[in-house]
Parts: sequence; structure tokens; C-alpha cells
Amino acid sequence: MKRDYTTGNTEQAVIFFTGIEIEKTPAYGMNTLFVVGVQDPSDIISFARLKGCKHIYFGANQSFPNLATDDADAWRPWERMIDQCLDADYWCTLDLDVSVVQGVLEMPVIGNRRFIPQISVKIPYLTQLGYNATIKLDDLDFEHSNPGVWCHRLRDLTTTDVFTDWDQYGKDEIIK
Repeated sequence: MKRDYTTGNTEQAVIFFTGIEIEKTPAYGMNTLFVVGVQDPSDIISFARLKGCKHIYFGANQSFPNLATDDADAWRPWERMIDQCLDADYWCTLDLDVSVVQGVLEMPVIGNRRFIPQISVKIPYLTQLGYNATIKLDDLDFEHSNPGVWCHRLRDLTTTDVFTDWDQYGKDEIIK
């Protein structure tokens, strides 16, 4: 989620901020360092230690780009950041768009138990789709890579126990 940070009337280019993870992921409730864009892993780890964070959230403010699956040069800096933070015993989330899921499967970190791929599926006006709306978790083609498809009633996915209201965001501490 993109957030606007202001000091008086001046907008800041924020790249590091901390707060409690409020989205209902495996890192829910953890003290978290949020990282916007590609940053130096040693800076990330230093800020995480300084602020007592156990979790690092990469791609904050929707900063992870829509990379081509085969663009190894573009994926490499993200892999390097996350890998070094996982090696330093942090939980790591990567917030990515559903369109780049196939590329994240190429990352060596995908098998790490503390890595959380946060797959963002943008559905505007979701609450207006009606009672019968269904989300289909599909494959690229028939019998391509999944054993089948999964269909979920949208109303079953939009319950209060997994909901984070917009007013919960913005309670973070800006670092840099």
C-alpha cells in the first residue's frame, strides 16, 4: 500500500520505516522494518537491529516492480537483499503483484521457512461484486503446473478476522 508521509507541507521520500505488522500474515504482530525499493542489505540489517525488528517487509509502498520472469539482472538485487536478511535470522516478506509470481519461484529464498511471498491481487470495488462473486485460483493453461483449480466465494475470503482497515496504516515511525 502506498503511503504519503509529510512533515508540515513537505512530502518526504521515505525508504525505511518501522511499525507493527498489521496485515494478517505469518508475521502478524511482529515489530517490522519496512523497506521501499532496493537498499543496501547492511543498512537494512543495521536499522532492523537498531529498532529491535524481527521481520523485514520488502516492497513496501508497492515499490516492487513488475519484472519480467527472465530478467535476472532486475531480480538479483532483490534476491540479494532478502537472502542476506534471511541469513541474519529475520522473517522476510516480499510484497509483489500477482503478475510476477512465476518470477519469484526462481528466487532461491522461496524454500526458506521464514520467507513470506505476499501476493497482491488488486480488485477494485470488491464489495460491490455481489453475494455470488467467486475468486478462481487458476493455472496458466490446462494441466500446466497445478493439479487443478480452486474456487473461493469472495464473501468467505472477506471476513473480519483477516481484514485490515485503512485507518490501521500510517502509525509507523519514519527512519529515513
